[in-house]
Amino acid sequence: MTGQPPKNSPETPWSVAQVNDSVKKWIERLGWLWIEGQLTQVNMKPTWKLSYLTLRDTQQEMSLQLTARTDLLRSMPTPLKDGDRVVVCGKPAFYAGRGSFSMWVTEIRHVGEGELLAKIERLRALLNSEGLFDPARKLPLPYLPRRVGLITGRGSAAERDVLSVAKDRWPAVNFRVINTAVQGPGTVPEVIAALQELDADPTVDVIIIARGGGSVEDLLPFSEEALQRAVAVARTPVVSAIGHEPDNPVLDNVADLRAATPTDAAKRVVPDVAAEFSLIDEARARTASALRAWVHREREGLKQLRSRPVVANPLTPIVMRREELERAQGAIRRDISRLLAQESAEVRSLRAQVSALGPAATLARGYAVVQVQPRDGSEPEVVTSISQAPPGSPLRIRVGDGSITAAGMSTTPAE
Repeated sequence: MTGQPPKNSPETPWSVAQVNDSVKKWIERLGWLWIEGQLTQVNMKPTWKLSYLTLRDTQQEMSLQLTARTDLLRSMPTPLKDGDRVVVCGKPAFYAGRGSFSMWVTEIRHVGEGELLAKIERLRALLNSEGLFDPARKLPLPYLPRRVGLITGRGSAAERDVLSVAKDRWPAVNFRVINTAVQGPGTVPEVIAALQELDADPTVDVIIIARGGGSVEDLLPFSEEALQRAVAVARTPVVSAIGHEPDNPVLDNVADLRAATPTDAAKRVVPDVAAEFSLIDEARARTASALRAWVHREREGLKQLRSRPVVANPLTPIVMRREELERAQGAIRRDISRLLAQESAEVRSLRAQVSALGPAATLARGYAVVQVQPRDGSEPEVVTSISQAPPGSPLRIRVGDGSITAAGMSTTPAE
């Protein structure tokens, strides 16, 4: 036994009636409440004084039993039916005799379309403020999915449209279909369960949630908060294909891609094989055309290269260089010859000048050079003064064609 100790002992146990009476008092302290939900069962007969309804939570697997006067239900302007979204005013009631709990209802109202739309917009604003509509968090769809998960109603037009269009576009496409309720109180939990199952399947690359068109109330499950948060945490891209183009449940904003219709979802998820083959053929044609153009340009370039003299005769540069060398050699030879001639002429001129100024030329004109031999045996000296050759001095007289040996007889000073 855990928690607080019991309020009595085995010797003083409560009776069932005492327990039920105590529970009745505790429950009835809650007072009157307005409650919103979706009807799942309406048990009403004209002969019954009381009618019994089941009100289900729109986002969780919870329900509540309602009890109301039959005449109250029959007086409503629109008869109640399963799936209706309503708000009720009731007071908790515990029937001690049966030990059962119910809500005693005194007023029931249909939730109007305007109220539903306002509630949807409030939820849309809340989720947007949390960043669930941010394009940065949306996952890209695979180009060629291995397997497509489909959540839709059993035998629905949406299921037929998605499968037939997808098969037409790509006959080898592989689907894993999970049929769920797409209207009424069981929709949200069933769709969430199917979404989590497909998201956990590693072979599923993309998930489509599809339903045909309907009223705002029919499409209301796809704007419930629990479903939006389940889609937001999914690791597999989710495509919303709910209703027609004008329909805009909150799921369109949270999903990774919004498709206008189930048919549009099949077109967005599954590639068109014929179109892809056409694109491949077009790409091949463009590639072949580009390759042919490139080959043509290269051939023209080769023709231009071949037409150049240097390519037509590879020896042309060598011949040209050899001719340049020969011309340079000829120019050098001419320059050297001219320079030698100039220098030779200069040498001859200088030689003539030297000859004209030298003693030989002087001697040739009749002059002579007299040298005296010193008595000390040194080299002969040119006689320039009578003092150098006293009488009896040996003399050597040099003339143009030889020399004469003589002796001085006498000397005579110049006047």
